Amino acid sequence: MSNPLTTVSMRAARWSATHPWRAILGWIGLVVIAVALSTAVSSQEATDADYRVGESGTADRWVHEAGLAAPESEQVLVTAADGPLDQAEAESAGARLVDAVGAVDGVAEVSEPQWNPDRTAMLVSAQLAKDHDDAAPILAAVDDVRADFPGLDIRQAGDLTLDDAIDDRVGDDLSSAEGISLPITLVLMLLAFGALIAAGLPVLLAATSVAATIGISAPVSYLFPAEPTVTSMIVLIGMAVGVDYSLFYLKREREERARGRSTRDAVEIAAQTSGHSILVSGGAVICAMAGLFLMTDVTFNSLAVGSILVVAIAVLGSITVLPALLARLGRWVDRPRVPLLWRLNRRIGQGGISRRLIAPVLRRPVVALLAGVAVVAALAVPALGMKTHASNLDTLPGDIAEVQTFKDIVEEFPAEGPVAQVVVRAAAADRADVADRLDDLAAAAADTGSFRAPSGPAVVSEDGRTTILELPMPFDESDEAVDDALRLLRDRLVPESVDLAGASVAVGGGAAESLDNQQRMSDRLPLVIAFVLVLTFLMMVFAFRSIPIAVVSTVLNLASVAVAFGLMTLVFQHGVGESLLDFDSPGFVIDWIPLFVLVVLVGLSMDYHVFVVSRIRELVDAGLPARLAVQRGVTDTAGVITSAAAVMVSVFAIFATLSMLEMKMMGVGLSAAILLDATLVRLVMLPAALVLLGERAWWPSRRRPRRGEPVVPSVPEMVTAG
Repeated sequence: MSNPLTTVSMRAARWSATHPWRAILGWIGLVVIAVALSTAVSSQEATDADYRVGESGTADRWVHEAGLAAPESEQVLVTAADGPLDQAEAESAGARLVDAVGAVDGVAEVSEPQWNPDRTAMLVSAQLAKDHDDAAPILAAVDDVRADFPGLDIRQAGDLTLDDAIDDRVGDDLSSAEGISLPITLVLMLLAFGALIAAGLPVLLAATSVAATIGISAPVSYLFPAEPTVTSMIVLIGMAVGVDYSLFYLKREREERARGRSTRDAVEIAAQTSGHSILVSGGAVICAMAGLFLMTDVTFNSLAVGSILVVAIAVLGSITVLPALLARLGRWVDRPRVPLLWRLNRRIGQGGISRRLIAPVLRRPVVALLAGVAVVAALAVPALGMKTHASNLDTLPGDIAEVQTFKDIVEEFPAEGPVAQVVVRAAAADRADVADRLDDLAAAAADTGSFRAPSGPAVVSEDGRTTILELPMPFDESDEAVDDALRLLRDRLVPESVDLAGASVAVGGGAAESLDNQQRMSDRLPLVIAFVLVLTFLMMVFAFRSIPIAVVSTVLNLASVAVAFGLMTLVFQHGVGESLLDFDSPGFVIDWIPLFVLVVLVGLSMDYHVFVVSRIRELVDAGLPARLAVQRGVTDTAGVITSAAAVMVSVFAIFATLSMLEMKMMGVGLSAAILLDATLVRLVMLPAALVLLGERAWWPSRRRPRRGEPVVPSVPEMVTAG
């Protein structure tokens, strides 16, 4: 019985090849309509409320409902430009800053200049009016004062300027990655095909898939609010999978034409083989990305929706418009040729290198498999000690002026460090009792040494029902003691001190939000891993009608993920290669990175895994012995796998060169793991495992081609070709 996925791919290709202009115009229409949607419908971006989670989210909601949300603030730090600080000059500058900033429209209050303990730094703080989010006039006022005091170093950082600086850097980084990835991908495709049209088709299909996805994402964002970086993720993932899918299809069509088949027959065989692989691998990517929904987090929901859409659209284009283009172009797809690259491509395409590499694996599969397992285990071991933490000041690039200023403010004025917010909701009549309980809490918290005395009294809402007490902590923001202090506050201090009947208490603040996000991540990560692995396992069973193949695929995916986690821990937690990658180790891995790398890696590595296994299955179905089928399957696909992996590795390696630490972590984890996955795992461990399994690899059934079904060349033809 024919596989349903194969049937879908063949029918789509046959219709597209028979009606090429309809397929091409239909695809153009889809892209145009999608792009028009993005101009007609504005995206619904996620709000601060969408990011609330756990107890800190509850506290934040209460604060906003009570109208007690702190307005945005900006701080101006005054230090010596060089040598000792002239305190009189600093006092004069501080007074000028208070007047200049206080006169800015939208500034609600400016504090008196505050000295640090050793009087080497002065701080002026400004609170903005509610709903005011423009720091430009304040920057201009500070610039005017700075010009009059050349002997002082006057710097500004705060809620608005810091966020703007980070957003600008993230945007610059991602734009740089997008701009570099396109020419690199084009060069790799030229190396893969040696002809301009053949090289351009995968890039064109991937680019139009990305454009269509960005357009469709606009109305979809009203169901799943868009995270600011989702567009860049769509571009990078869409380019990787879109190019790979077209590469698989185009390589097989050219291969069949080289055997003397007509263009129509070559397209149909490519649809039956590579088209099937594209549907399976696309389904695997979608299944993996769907696991992100289990996090019930706005960021992961947005990334999941964008990734799923771009993969689905890339799959659709690969099985419809690509066959139509190939049918119309015929042998013109190999024109114009780049002479040197064309000859090099023909030589590499014969698989001589891969035959030499796989020979020892086939001779001693047990040794090869054990050696592969040993390498994977050695690289994965550091992951056992992985520590995760939310991003903070220590993970931001130090060359961002506002980041360095904020670090200096926290160092000189420790009260600006992590703060726990204790939010109490009670009846207005209990206001005095709440105040007494919070006084007791503040004293008990200070006695533990994990908190400082509050810098001011508790703040009460106008209706008297909501009270906020802020407890500063004497720790660095990334210190593990911060999390321990918050747990102590929530589990013991608050229940013991604020035991008022009818009162509700929640501990919030930035540090508590980080802790809650980290806790949710660690709680749900095993669930996501199980979901992704089970779903991809079922996909492989459905695609290949083989339980052993599904088991081997799942285990190899786990191996690749373990390597990625191990390398990220080694590099970013322990600081191996800091100078090479130009970063300072924070001593942990940013909490959301492992989960994102997991789903992306499982999904994308299935691309070439499915392609290799599909080719081996074809050869087994054609009657080749298991060992010979593995040898021919690996060597026949080696060139395609190398090109596909090169695209993915190059795209994600670009991330390792960016300044934002999250991007570096993602780039190192994905590029290194995909490189190892495409070499050690797929060229050594997979063929060794399949040779050891032999005919049992395809249990419980082995599909045989139906009479007249154009699957692969006959055994004598393959032996002769070999």
